[in-house]
Amino acid sequence: MRKTMSRFAALALLAGVGSATAQQGGTVNSRLSGDIVPTHDPVIAREGDTYYVFGTGMASRTSKDLVRWVSAKPLVDNTLPDWAAKAVPGAKGMWAPDISFAKGRWQLYYAVSTFGSNRSAIGLYTSPTLDPAAPGYGWRDEGMVLMSTADSDFNAIDPNFIIDRQGRHWLSLGSFWTGLKLFRLDPRTGKPANPKAAPYSIARRPAPAGAPAPVEAPFIVDHGGYYWLFASYDYCCKGVNSTYYTVVGRAKDITGPYLGKDGSSMMQGGGTTFLRADLPEKQRFRGPGHVGFLHDKDGTDYVVYHAYDRDNKGASTLRIARVRWGADGWPQAEDWT
Repeated sequence: MRKTMSRFAALALLAGVGSATAQQGGTVNSRLSGDIVPTHDPVIAREGDTYYVFGTGMASRTSKDLVRWVSAKPLVDNTLPDWAAKAVPGAKGMWAPDISFAKGRWQLYYAVSTFGSNRSAIGLYTSPTLDPAAPGYGWRDEGMVLMSTADSDFNAIDPNFIIDRQGRHWLSLGSFWTGLKLFRLDPRTGKPANPKAAPYSIARRPAPAGAPAPVEAPFIVDHGGYYWLFASYDYCCKGVNSTYYTVVGRAKDITGPYLGKDGSSMMQGGGTTFLRADLPEKQRFRGPGHVGFLHDKDGTDYVVYHAYDRDNKGASTLRIARVRWGADGWPQAEDWT
């Protein structure tokens, strides 16, 4: 396996069975069932014949076909490690995990924070397998990856890991403040290669001094000769009143600049809309955002995200859409309403 293979291609090769039956008989979202509520900040992976979705609070769900989901025991206890409780006083659990496979182990990056504060930290657990019944299963606490404080211009939450085409390891992250950042990692440790180096800025929402700048949840995908940055704009966590939506931009270099289809810069709040609920009188699922991406074994691409169900008291709900790459090269989510 070439070192330059993307994370998503690696996930595809790990899968041991044929393509998901979810591709047959309508969209995935039209047939989702089982334990899909509550789901917040989801990420998706596949090992063998099983799909896994993880979310804030270390919530865990499994499926054999992407359609019927069953709650499972959390991969790790949501009780914070001692280092995290000391680093972020008042934090109660783990947020927005990211799952990836590198160097023969699964990597579970996660955030520790309190709402509205940028005293936050990213932690890391690793395990040789996702299957609790498999030999060797067990999560090892690798400690703190990096941290932001009140003196930082960013917020260390919403991590996402990627290996670029040159085999370099990166971690994107961020929420509000001056936007989304990208850190170069040491492949040996999964932590910053140079702890003193300033991160790259890859997206922001310019705002007047003192005003909020709502951008968060980066996820970078390598496809078709470009790096694609998915990000969530506006506000989550308000039930059916959430204004969250997802945009995407692309760049030739992983460090940017990321531009929308119209050339608008994601460093100026631009990008191309990917998921949005614009019509309250028609669309049941509000505030779609915080996407995770899966490149499946047969080459099919999916995004997993959460949205707020107007027909279920605004519950945060698991949603999955197939991604089709258009003739112009840009990604489109199949009917996701």
